[in-house]
Amino acid sequence: MIFSISTLLIAIIVVVLIIFSCSIVPQNYEGLVETLGKYSKTEKARLIFIIPLIQRVRKVSLALQPLEISKYSIITKDNAEVSTSLTLNYQVTDSFKYFYNNTDSVESMVQLVRGHLRDIIGRMDLNDALGSTSQINAQPADAIGDLTNVYGIRVIRVNVDELLPSKEIQRAMDKQLTADREKTATIAKAEGEARNIELTTKAKNDALVATAKAKAEAIKTQADAEKYRIEQLKAALADAPDDYFKNQSIAAFKDLAKGENNLIVMDKDNLTQLGNIPAVREIWKKQDQD
Repeated sequence: MIFSISTLLIAIIVVVLIIFSCSIVPQNYEGLVETLGKYSKTEKARLIFIIPLIQRVRKVSLALQPLEISKYSIITKDNAEVSTSLTLNYQVTDSFKYFYNNTDSVESMVQLVRGHLRDIIGRMDLNDALGSTSQINAQPADAIGDLTNVYGIRVIRVNVDELLPSKEIQRAMDKQLTADREKTATIAKAEGEARNIELTTKAKNDALVATAKAKAEAIKTQADAEKYRIEQLKAALADAPDDYFKNQSIAAFKDLAKGENNLIVMDKDNLTQLGNIPAVREIWKKQDQD
């Protein structure tokens, strides 16, 4: 009976020792094996065996890890205070350095990133900093790459999530923005009115030019018609017989005789031919008889 109990106790002890001697290093982890508190070796992801109570395993993740850095203040080149918050992605590249070379490698990395970000933004004016977040994002990761190797960490990406000026500066910027918008609106209104006046004036001028051109065309058309009439009249008179002109002269004298004007001015050639007109001969005969 006593032998059975002893055997059972030994078996239980053996099972417990086996359980405590087995350790699993998960995928994408490394296991740092310590013997009596001192580092002895690094194990990859697998099932490993250790000496219970003498050895232990510290498991370090090698996966990419995000980290958020809360808001903190930075002074720009033109002495403007801005608050920023950022996120970064880092990865452990050397588990031994990460765990043993620094009491808190992550915090040391955060302080390093903050310091470089202060240096980068501190060399920029406020307006340049607010408009250059994409350029700022690329610089810290490159600048601290070699330094974080001391901690066994590689910073993959730094992203500035927020870059805000202080409340006083924001109020001043809002006032400036409002003033700029009002100025832009006033200029746009003035330009619009000037453009409207320009278009109205141009339309009136175009209308005047069009009217003048129409009148000119009408006068030209009328002159062409008059010229054509005269040319046709000249052509018709050129072919007319002499009797036609004599009859016209008689008709003209009759019209003159009906008027109050008794004075007729004629050139000497027509005056010598005046007696050939029958009506004039009759008038002269009556005067001679009287």
